[in-house]
Amino acid sequence: MAAVNVQHLQCEMLKNPQGIGTTQPRLSWQINSDQRNTQQTAYQIIVASSAQKLASNIGDLWDSHKVISDRSIMINYAGKSLVSRAACYWKVKVWTTKGESSWSQPASWSIGLLNAADWKANWIGYEHGFPWDSVSKFSRLSARYYRKQFQASRQQVKKAVVYIVGLGHYELYINGKPIGDQVLAEAPTDYTQSVLYNTFDVTEDIQQGKNVIGTVLGNGRFFTMRPKYKPNKIKEFGFPKMLLQLEITYQDGSKKVITSDDGWKFTADGPIRTNNEYDGEEYDATKELTGWNVNGYDDSKWLKPELVESPGGRVEAQMNEPIKIVDTIHPISIKQLKPGTWIMDMGQNMAGWVQMKVQGKQGDKVTLRFAETLKEDSDLYVANLRDAKVTDVYTLKGGGEEIWHPVFVYHGFRYVQITGYAGTPTLNDFIGQAVSDNMANTGHFETSNPLINQIYHNAYWGILSDYKGMPVDCPQRNERMPWLGDRAIGSLGESFVFDNENLYAKWLDDIEQAQKPDGAIPDVAPAYWNYYSDNMTWPGTYILIADMLYNQFDDKGPIEKHYSSMKKWLGYMRQNYYKGNLMTKDKYGDWCVPPESPELIHSRDSSRNTNGVLIATAYYYRMLLLMQHFAQILNKPADVQQFAAQALQAKNAFNQKFLDKKTLQYDNNTVTANLLPLYFGMVPAADRRAVFNNIVNKITIDAKSHISTGVIGTQWLMRGLTDFGRPDIAYHIAANDDYPSWGYMVKRGATTIWELWNGDTAAPAMNSRNHIMLLGDLIAWFYQDLGGIKADEPGFKTIVMKPANVKELDYVNASYTTSYGLVKSNWKKQSGHFDWTVVIPANSKAIVHLPTDKMSDITCDGKSLSALTGAKQLPDADGRVKIEIESGDYHFEINNYGK
Repeated sequence: MAAVNVQHLQCEMLKNPQGIGTTQPRLSWQINSDQRNTQQTAYQIIVASSAQKLASNIGDLWDSHKVISDRSIMINYAGKSLVSRAACYWKVKVWTTKGESSWSQPASWSIGLLNAADWKANWIGYEHGFPWDSVSKFSRLSARYYRKQFQASRQQVKKAVVYIVGLGHYELYINGKPIGDQVLAEAPTDYTQSVLYNTFDVTEDIQQGKNVIGTVLGNGRFFTMRPKYKPNKIKEFGFPKMLLQLEITYQDGSKKVITSDDGWKFTADGPIRTNNEYDGEEYDATKELTGWNVNGYDDSKWLKPELVESPGGRVEAQMNEPIKIVDTIHPISIKQLKPGTWIMDMGQNMAGWVQMKVQGKQGDKVTLRFAETLKEDSDLYVANLRDAKVTDVYTLKGGGEEIWHPVFVYHGFRYVQITGYAGTPTLNDFIGQAVSDNMANTGHFETSNPLINQIYHNAYWGILSDYKGMPVDCPQRNERMPWLGDRAIGSLGESFVFDNENLYAKWLDDIEQAQKPDGAIPDVAPAYWNYYSDNMTWPGTYILIADMLYNQFDDKGPIEKHYSSMKKWLGYMRQNYYKGNLMTKDKYGDWCVPPESPELIHSRDSSRNTNGVLIATAYYYRMLLLMQHFAQILNKPADVQQFAAQALQAKNAFNQKFLDKKTLQYDNNTVTANLLPLYFGMVPAADRRAVFNNIVNKITIDAKSHISTGVIGTQWLMRGLTDFGRPDIAYHIAANDDYPSWGYMVKRGATTIWELWNGDTAAPAMNSRNHIMLLGDLIAWFYQDLGGIKADEPGFKTIVMKPANVKELDYVNASYTTSYGLVKSNWKKQSGHFDWTVVIPANSKAIVHLPTDKMSDITCDGKSLSALTGAKQLPDADGRVKIEIESGDYHFEINNYGK
């Protein structure tokens, strides 16, 4: 019994979620075992309506009884019909090949408000500015403070739950206590399509007698940062507004409901004078409303809110993780630039804010301005931020030490210019707080090459910086938009680093909601910028991410949910731009290839740029094959045939148009032009080696073993080179430290990834120092090929363990927490030996490719491989030793390695 236990219970991939938006959630768990070859053979789930019933093993909502199955993730709830507000408590036990577990620790979920009729609250707000506000080009709008006093019964509260939508962002208080530790809540959407609410259990926060509920509303993405900034391109929503419902149930079963209505009071004349994501937050502590969110405050001069219209979107539960403060960074230096002006270096480019301690006179103003880099004179370099003001201003109230940080904005920065600080600022007066979606860090990766490790570090911080309830392109300038093309394959690499499943499932909803009735999908979703340029590559991310979620997490829900919309988009593109069996529309090309001159943003050299029709048709073919696969998963045989026929048609036309039969080069022979058809399986079998040789020559001779691809080609480059037998070339590209390379960025002092290969010399109109689009498939390659951890079955039920042979590396330590648990691949080369520690989680198995063709050279845990219980030898096309193993910890040693 002690050998096997069940842990990490999740409902809809969340731990004990409150107020979920489905009545048929999916349940998952992990099995922990101290023995090898542990596979689940059956499970039993009990779901009860109370913790007490669950403890007594009374599954009044669902008792699955013993189900013969090895499935431990994404089990559909199949109990009694659930309704809004239902509380569900659950646990699970499993039977395995190594015995039966005891019951897991209890877990829970609750159902939110599923129907419009469940909402008794009214939308409230105030559709006007105030004299101190400005709603011109630079939106300067103060935060709005709301309060409601109410009477609670003298009897004991059994349950109290609050449901809130606060647009664009909110803070929530009950009796002065902040509710939850989320920041920048709730997640952004196109508010005309959907608005997300959060649910909190506040049972312990309601007191007998008088209570006060208070909220603060900030602008977020609702009150747009740049009205009229791009004519007909910016989507505007209006002034901040709120929908709130507090439901109290007493022990005798009676209920009280507090809702947002015109009986609340509000003011905008509080301390947050402006809040704008691009420009910063201004806080005047002399205007603090002391005691405003507790009983006894005099709100007689506050205003009455207006009953306002809904933004138009469906009110839905937020099912992705909230944004939180996820890390703390301590500055490494503060230097005086000139009298009264200081420059602080955080040592790390990041996204978030600075928390400051300060002491001074009432009315003193401290100004903090943020940037990613410095000019030669050591002042901030802000030209690449465009017109973002990126400035926080704090006005002191005086009388002692004051501690402050903004709450409705974030900045992308490494350096901070400090002015107006009384006295001499010290390192102890400031801390950086990194703000990102609160998702688990699932991966670890390190190698014997410090440069590769720093590139990974930079990627980690870039990914972390650009999660903000949606994946944005950058955290610093006047953009911060969810561009689809940046995440097409990047999302796969990210999934090894962070548990990004719920974020990307939510983002697919954003994309679908941005789809036009005719099928068009934008380049930015939510479509805050009205960019519908009709190309294959950026909107194709919709299909690629659904595929990623299925492969990495065994989540076919997005495929089921979005299949018809994805099919509609492909039909739209075919109808409008498919001519002569070629997809003729492309907008961006191979975006951001290394240009021929250091100051250029985009190359003007036709020999570097790849034909847009080639890119569009290759991607169209790839999308058709993925849709064919989706149709197979969903059992749509007619669609399977249709997509297959269309793919064959496009493939034939593509080769007829672009493949030179003599040179076996595609079009102008760029790496991208050859790589896309090769990786996508479009090249005739007899020509594949020759096409690959063209790629090799182009990289090793023309580009001198450096990267020459942009956003599109780089998404397939590293894995493509490795799959065709040249991981050495991929490694050289990764390990370069001169221009153009990721290592060049490191050598130039970068701690995140740049938007451009030449980001240190290019014109400032587009040279963000915290972008991840140029990562392409690098992080996926790190884990899948250098680490050797790849899913063979969706969700890593079966894992392929096959590290690439790279002579220059002495070791790689890689680990990844799959839905089943931790996978490790730690290998080391020394003195003709290859030592490899492999960990496979319970209820998974692995196909292990050992880097030798001689069984006699292999030991496992010091014994002959033939003595390994449960291992099966499999045939291998390369003549290497390949075995299938069950779960557990293994230590392989290969003697005579490399001989």
